Amino acid sequence: MALKSQAAIYPGSFDPVTFGHLDVIKRATRIFPKVIVAVANNTSKKALFSIEERVALLKKVTGGLNGVTVESFDSLVIDYARLKKVNVLIRGLRMTSDFEYEFQIALTNRRLAQDIETVFLMPSEHHSFVSSSLLKEVASLGADISSFVPKAVEATLKKRLKQC
Repeated sequence: MALKSQAAIYPGSFDPVTFGHLDVIKRATRIFPKVIVAVANNTSKKALFSIEERVALLKKVTGGLNGVTVESFDSLVIDYARLKKVNVLIRGLRMTSDFEYEFQIALTNRRLAQDIETVFLMPSEHHSFVSSSLLKEVASLGADISSFVPKAVEATLKKRLKQC
């Protein structure tokens, strides 16, 4: 049974959210009237921010975007999509190096749930090289990260890194 959806889910760890993530979210809202930004509670990754903090930051920086909601989940993304009655997953592709990993995930999800499609979106070129991991590293070394993240994220990240 195929689900018909006017919504899409953009899953990720968002640790922290970057302008690249926001660019993909905005692009998704041009295609889908409803976009659920789903923050993964991935226990295999060592997150700098708690799931609650990541959700709060995303809500703060997406507050002005129509049709965008932010939630967390701690299951397979395909199970979460079925729970939400959504049959489209959004995945961001920054560089060609992302493609193999994202393609593997998309094919695995397709094997597990043939009724759920993956749509790949690319951020603007000036955001395409930024990753949350790289961002945390350069921020920990005192670099100016204001061109990579919204002000609220920058302040929160700097504060957290001082505590570490």
